[in-house]
Amino acid sequence: MRLFSKTTALLCAAVMILSLAGCGQAASSAGNTTDPASVTSASSTESSGTSTAVSSAAESRASVYPMTITDSFGNEVTLDAAPQRVVSVGPSITENLFALGVGDRIVGRTDFCDFPEAALSIPSVGAIDAPNVETIVSLSPDLVIASSIFTEDSYNKLTELGIKVLILHNEYDVTGVYGTLETLGAIMDAQDAAASVSAAMQSSIADTTAKIAGLAAPTVYYVLGYGEYGDYTSGGDTYIGTLLTLAGGKNIAQDVSGWSYSLESLIEADPDIIVLPAGMKADFIATDNYKDLTAVKNGKVYEIDRNLVERQGYRNADGIRALAQIFHPEAFAAS
Repeated sequence: MRLFSKTTALLCAAVMILSLAGCGQAASSAGNTTDPASVTSASSTESSGTSTAVSSAAESRASVYPMTITDSFGNEVTLDAAPQRVVSVGPSITENLFALGVGDRIVGRTDFCDFPEAALSIPSVGAIDAPNVETIVSLSPDLVIASSIFTEDSYNKLTELGIKVLILHNEYDVTGVYGTLETLGAIMDAQDAAASVSAAMQSSIADTTAKIAGLAAPTVYYVLGYGEYGDYTSGGDTYIGTLLTLAGGKNIAQDVSGWSYSLESLIEADPDIIVLPAGMKADFIATDNYKDLTAVKNGKVYEIDRNLVERQGYRNADGIRALAQIFHPEAFAAS
């Protein structure tokens, strides 16, 4: 039985890469990951060489252009006006732009950008790391926004053609998403929307954590891959790992760095609860290596929409709530 097909393995690998901050080839010669992209807007004293940092959506509700953005790899991009034709090279980027109410400005997206439904009507430019450059050029974008796995080759080809490319790295914890929303809001002149979405996200997470405060944390294991291609989970230094803890679980891979895990370690830890992406449960619980785990025997294996936890964006608040409901159903019985 092929428990974990080659195609699935490749998709899983892509997910794991996307969830790590600073992974893949840097899309710049510097190759150094920095703090979330900084944004500076030309002020009224521009003639004297002074620029004003947009440090908070609350400080300036309207973006000021020209605006210079220093992205996650130290590349500077100057925008003369709010972008009206954006190519989004990342599912989380697409989701966040729609959340800010500027989805109608996206003219290109990747094959994996499938939420919200309106995104499916946007032309695809292909892969996340190395999209079709010719397709992007044909869309005449005034800005391409990509993740940190965007290849240096793709970056160079586009910038050499005069197309502006902004790289946003992924975050290590959910607080970093607030900064990403703020950055996108400043770039797109949607700072009010960014502040509103961020506030709603924070409020939802606060409500969830308040409900589970003081409850004993069950041991949990998040399945990213299993079977003949190896066992993969979310280590303590991964974004998903931080969400498991925030949702009130005790990650059995907390002391692991990255994604690779051993079957022996899983069997030894024998977690109370196992969570895996939708569509994987039936095969997982029927497999010889896993069917004798306590969580399997006790019916404590749960499926979740992986995009709620594996894509970094405003929907992570829903992902944390979904995980918390699995870990502590008693806290939500009256909800």
